Amino acid sequence: MTQAHKARFHMMAKPTSFHCNLKCDYCFYLEKEDTFSSASDPRTNYMTDGMLKRYIRDYIRSQDSHDIDFAWQGGEPTLAGIDFYKQAVKYQQQYADGKNITNSFQTNAVAINKQWAQFFSENHFLIGVSIDGIEEVHDKYRISVNGRPTFERVKRAIELLKQHRVEFNTLTVINDQNWHKGRETYHALKKLGSQHLQFIPIVELQPECQTINNGHYSQVGSGENKLAPFSVPSHGYGKFMTDVFDEWIKEDVGQVFVRMFDSVLATWMGYPASVCVQSRECGQAMVIEANGDLYSCDHYVYPANKLGNISQTNIATLATSKQQRRFGSAKSSKLTQQCKQCDFQALCFGGCPKYRIQAVEGERHKHNYLCTSYQRIFSHTAPAMHLMAQEIQRGGNAANVMPILARMTAN
Repeated sequence: MTQAHKARFHMMAKPTSFHCNLKCDYCFYLEKEDTFSSASDPRTNYMTDGMLKRYIRDYIRSQDSHDIDFAWQGGEPTLAGIDFYKQAVKYQQQYADGKNITNSFQTNAVAINKQWAQFFSENHFLIGVSIDGIEEVHDKYRISVNGRPTFERVKRAIELLKQHRVEFNTLTVINDQNWHKGRETYHALKKLGSQHLQFIPIVELQPECQTINNGHYSQVGSGENKLAPFSVPSHGYGKFMTDVFDEWIKEDVGQVFVRMFDSVLATWMGYPASVCVQSRECGQAMVIEANGDLYSCDHYVYPANKLGNISQTNIATLATSKQQRRFGSAKSSKLTQQCKQCDFQALCFGGCPKYRIQAVEGERHKHNYLCTSYQRIFSHTAPAMHLMAQEIQRGGNAANVMPILARMTAN
């Protein structure tokens, strides 16, 4: 493969497609059963050995980078079985060609036992554990297929990961149950041993109120958004994240890492945002389904966003196609005037297009449902971010601002 056919992009592989051992009410991927399910042979929704080999070989060869990360997600990726990932590691070693290969693995953790923990440890997998922090909040939505709570099982899995010295982070969904419990959630996750935290807002329209226009998610009809009941309030994500920030800034800077705060600080420093929500354009985080179909984004696994199949077309060709470039550039080209005039526009560029569901009178494009939250987060964190950026530029570290902020607060 020539250099011209190489690029830098990232994708998440879904070797088990929509299949999961939980039935979370707020999961947006369970609906994919209607798209991918085969009544004659359910195993066709799982990645075959041949497809696994092709994906690993072609993904490595397509990348213009020495460091290549494989991200395994679902559904629930453990359902592929541990032997599947042992084979994946063998293929990675076979095709590495001197490159540094890493693996990240997002899981609900209920199936993790000593065997899995040992495998993750031996092969240096980074594990993302989905857990909603507070037991009663977690068990409200994150239930097993037979309706049983899962918090204690996930808690035990985290203990196993720690015992086997497996590096892990936590992913917590912000919904209607916990948006006002930022402080409690943050401390609950710290108590579990998480030092790397990610908080994701859940915003979903009722199925009858959504459609896909030109490859983008939008509301049907007019009037109030008919949101799914578990959705976070428009201001709720901002409330949650600023409450977390106020706890984090007291004593945890440099010890606990919150992904959004890291990304905001990066933008204050003049670097690109590390999360796609804050990036100028989308399109650098694609999804490969179990059958080899490639899609523009995890939130856009719809027919309109199918780029092709890696069995017929080279991965890099699909990832850099005109279709994908149009998808990516739509984020910055389809902003409301209200967004363009916002003081914080350069910190989010309108946020995730999936959340642009609010019609505004006189505007051609839809506005982001979470705009109020983003503005609250960016304005609230600005003084501390400014101090941290200055401190780092002077050769210090961000943690040095904690006593300064404490004195400012005391005064």
